[in-house]
Amino acid sequence: MAMVVKGTWVEIMQVVLQPEERAQSLPEETRKTPYILRASGFLLEDAEMDQPARIKTIIGREIGGTLVTVNPGYTHSFGKTIPELLTIGTEFEK
Repeated sequence: MAMVVKGTWVEIMQVVLQPEERAQSLPEETRKTPYILRASGFLLEDAEMDQPARIKTIIGREIGGTLVTVNPGYTHSFGKTIPELLTIGTEFEK
């Protein structure tokens, strides 16, 4: 495994609640999965992928978890463009 150097921007994953610790009032499918925290920050010590690591977040919080991503990006979107919505608010412009 490749070593990730201290100070690198990374993402860690931490299991907050195991399935048996989750509220019984949750839907069954949700209850069967662990409750997971993902956080990004600067690596506090050299670490290897998929191994325990500690980070310092942008706001200064120090937390630990499993190192899962180096230089994480954003993958969310607002979906495909809906042509009919592109002109909303411009109908009255001249």
